[in-house]
Amino acid sequence: MPDVEALLEGIGAGRRAAISQAITLVESTSPRHRDQARELLTRLEPHDAVRVGVSGVPGVGKSTFIEALGSRLTAAGHRVGVLAVDPSSVRTGGSVLGDKTRMARLATDPRAFIRPSPSAGTLGGVARATVQAMLVLEAAGYDVVLVETVGVGQSEVTVAGMVDTFLYLTLARTGDQLQGIKKGILEIADVIAVNKADGDRRQEARVAARDLAGALRLVHGAADRAPAVVTCSALEDSGVDEVWDRVLEHREHLGTEGLARKRAEQQLDFTWSLVRDELDQRLRRSPAVSAIRAEVREAVLSGRLPAPVAADRILAAYDEG
Repeated sequence: MPDVEALLEGIGAGRRAAISQAITLVESTSPRHRDQARELLTRLEPHDAVRVGVSGVPGVGKSTFIEALGSRLTAAGHRVGVLAVDPSSVRTGGSVLGDKTRMARLATDPRAFIRPSPSAGTLGGVARATVQAMLVLEAAGYDVVLVETVGVGQSEVTVAGMVDTFLYLTLARTGDQLQGIKKGILEIADVIAVNKADGDRRQEARVAARDLAGALRLVHGAADRAPAVVTCSALEDSGVDEVWDRVLEHREHLGTEGLARKRAEQQLDFTWSLVRDELDQRLRRSPAVSAIRAEVREAVLSGRLPAPVAADRILAAYDEG
C-alpha cells in the first residue's frame, strides 16, 4: 500500500518516482486505493498551470509536434508534463501506444514528464484518470500540461472539457481538407494548426489554413471569436512558436475571470463524471447484479430478452441489493 505522506513529500520535491506512483494510485480502480487517492488529492497543493489539449487525426504528427513544442518550452525554463490518453487494451486495461518511444528526446529531458493515461475502456475513465494525473503534475511544479488524445471522436470532447485551450492539428489535402474535419471539432477547437507545412507542401498548407479560417468564421458567426488558424512544421521545427503564441492569446482572451469560470464549470462536469464512474464501479461489484449477470447475458444473446428490459432487471437487482 502506498504511503500517502511519503508521496506528498516526494511530489513536493519533484521526485519522478513519487510522481509516477501517485499517478498510478489516482488511476487505480481498486476500492482500497480510492480512499488513499482521495486523501492524496485533497492534500495536494497544485500550482496554476497552462492546460492544453492536443488532438488530430492519426498520422497528423501529434507526438512530433508535442516533442517539438515541449522541447522549446523546457528550453525556455518551463516544466512540461505530457499526458497521452491512449486507447486501452481490452484484456489488460493498459495503454497500447507507448508515447515515450515516440517522444524519445522529450522523454529524456529532465524538465519534462511523459505519462500514458489509459482510458480503461470508458470516457469516465479518461476523465477521472487524466484530470487527477493533471493535478499531481501541477502539484509537482509542472507549469505546462499537454494532454494528447488519440483523435477518435468523443474522447476529444472529453479532453476539451478538462483543459484551458484545445489545439487541433490537421493536414492539408488537395481539395478535401474541409471535409476531413468534423463539424464538432470546428466547434470545440480554440486553435487550429495545419501541420507538415514543409517542402512542396508549404503552399498547400497555407491555402488550407486560409480556407479553414474562412469556414470557421461561417461556423462561429460575427458575434463569436473564431479560432486562430496557423501553419507549422513540427518535423522542421518551424511555426511551433506561433502556435504557442496563439494558445497564450486564447488564454489572454479568456481573461482571469473567464478562465476561473471555465475551470469551475469543468469541475462541476467532472463531479458528475466521477459520480457516473463510481456508479459504474458499484454496479460491477454488486453481488445482486453478479447473481443474475449470467442469466441476463444468456437471455439477451438468445433474443429472449430485449435490451431495455434486461437493463431494467439489472438496475432492479442493484436497487434491491
